[in-house]
Amino acid sequence: MNSTAFHSADILIPKDCDMHKWSVIACDQYTSEPEYWDEVSATVGSAPSTLNLILPELYLEQDGVAERIDNIHSAMDKYLADGIFTEYKDAMVYVERVQSNGILRQGIVGAIDLEKYNFSKGSTSEVRATEATVIERIPPRIKVRQGAPLELPHIMILIDDPDNTVIEPLAKTVSDDSKLYDFELMQKGGSIKGWLMDKSAQEAVDKALCALADPDTFCKKYGLSDTPVLLYAMGDGNHSLATAKEFYEQLKKADPGKDFSNHPARYALAEIVNLHSDALKFEAIHRLVYDVDCDKLMNELTAALELSETKESDQYVICSCCGTEKKLYINRKSSNLSVGSLQNFLDGYIKANGGKIDYIHGADTVKSLAEKHSGLAFILPDMDKSQLFPTVIKDGALPRKTFSMGHAEDKRFYIEARKITE
Repeated sequence: MNSTAFHSADILIPKDCDMHKWSVIACDQYTSEPEYWDEVSATVGSAPSTLNLILPELYLEQDGVAERIDNIHSAMDKYLADGIFTEYKDAMVYVERVQSNGILRQGIVGAIDLEKYNFSKGSTSEVRATEATVIERIPPRIKVRQGAPLELPHIMILIDDPDNTVIEPLAKTVSDDSKLYDFELMQKGGSIKGWLMDKSAQEAVDKALCALADPDTFCKKYGLSDTPVLLYAMGDGNHSLATAKEFYEQLKKADPGKDFSNHPARYALAEIVNLHSDALKFEAIHRLVYDVDCDKLMNELTAALELSETKESDQYVICSCCGTEKKLYINRKSSNLSVGSLQNFLDGYIKANGGKIDYIHGADTVKSLAEKHSGLAFILPDMDKSQLFPTVIKDGALPRKTFSMGHAEDKRFYIEARKITE
């Protein structure tokens, strides 16, 4: 058992709670829409909720963050002291999520071994980042993890399993006796069910994962030779897993003589999902730029990337400003992807001139936010998901915020938790 990086875990699930109020969307969603989080707060009220255990990234750069983090830790301590959880030892949870569009997404919740994960570009670890990790984004998140007795995951990790050998067979093994939850998610999030997997199901999953991780099978699949196996590629929650990894490494450095091989912080709770699921639609993450001189930015962008309305390149970006929309082709590329060429310019421009950049799901949303903030919307082309594993294997991590798997309301909701202190 447990020959790959994905393990069973001691999983906490609340009992006697209103699960509709307990479960909220991933903290990195709706970062430019405070009204969304206001509605969540109104829905939750004073009920036990994961809303009290997370820090929505909307608030990361606002005043009062330290107090919010203290409140999170206090709420975790209180929920543990009040005994609201049932702990399932050495467990995995099979999950069926019906998204807002009615499509079923299947997954397994368990723990990822952080010793087998490296988020550095060029990593050859079994678990890898799929996009560039922004180191500056990790310290604020570590502050949430420091002193926290619990973790809650919005991490989704992908496996490339075209023959449906790992997750999909579980649908035939579950029964009402093993069902842990079944409820409607808030804010157009669809619905979700979860079942406790028995030992035989766990063993079958481990066996199937080991088969995917066979070096010869792996190299044949991608037309490679003598190449380290990439079995788990980050889908969502890249910086959350990086934070867990960095926190674990800091613990080891602080106490070099201690044996951390069985420390709970060595692992991070996550859900694995098959890349080939019909529910996973790769969509571009668009750019919203505001608090800038829009004319100056566009003039410099046009010159730097040699933008043209005439199609002379396979890279392009659609720019929307003040109700006007133009498709502009990128003739001076600095990346293999449109998003990379644009991002490289924006990073330098914002650093030199100031301004703000946000990463938005949905073309209509980013355009409306550009009008709201008197800014610029950059709409990017989608990426073909079949290129994810080959690209990460051969070229390393993609530019940050390259793609999103579906709409914001279909992102992972918090349900399960796990203790991360001894």
